[in-house]
Amino acid sequence: MSKVEIIVLNDEDAKTAEAYGADRLELVSAMTEGGLTPSYGIIKTVVQSVKIPVMVMVRPHSFSFMYRKDEWGAIRQDIQAVKQLGAAGIVFGALTEKQSIDFDMLAMVVEEAKGLSVTFHRAIDETNLIVTYQSLCQSPYHVDRILTSGAKPTAKEGLDSLKKMIEESKKSANNPAIMPGSGLSTENIQSIHGQLQAAEYHFGSAVRIGGDFRNRINGDEIQKIKRMVN
Repeated sequence: MSKVEIIVLNDEDAKTAEAYGADRLELVSAMTEGGLTPSYGIIKTVVQSVKIPVMVMVRPHSFSFMYRKDEWGAIRQDIQAVKQLGAAGIVFGALTEKQSIDFDMLAMVVEEAKGLSVTFHRAIDETNLIVTYQSLCQSPYHVDRILTSGAKPTAKEGLDSLKKMIEESKKSANNPAIMPGSGLSTENIQSIHGQLQAAEYHFGSAVRIGGDFRNRINGDEIQKIKRMVN
């Protein structure tokens, strides 16, 4: 049975997603900027409103996925807040100027996030994907999963790379799981799942009324997705 993760913005979203079968939530703010760290109050109300795991985006700005050393203080405090408020984990990604993983920053994040689940987000899609994934698998810094579209605008377009990554992920139980995301919907998930058989999938605007983050979550879409991947 594959897990379904849903992007949520507040406690109303969270309760709806849980009620209609979501297995896990990704809590973000500022979706028009690609998703940023939500406020302390939002994290608290969402975590208290559901029983399923809540993964919190830790992303202090939308300019890039590069972070200066002097930004570490804010990132560290956000991770501490996530832990204090009882969320399940964080969603994070950091790159160097050469479009490879910033292992120096990742090392600090993983250390601070001990006890939390860690997802490395779609920053990885801006790198040489397979090589980068292999380097992450071989590094001492463990993350639980990779959210990726296969380095293409949508997961449907990135199927070939996603297949290769899933094959790589199966080589060791310690390798990060591959969670396809971007552009997944009830229109294509059955076909995509048939080809990938991924253990987890990530959905955003496709489960919103009118496909728009300004609108409420349509629980019926989550239920349809759940049937298709199980």
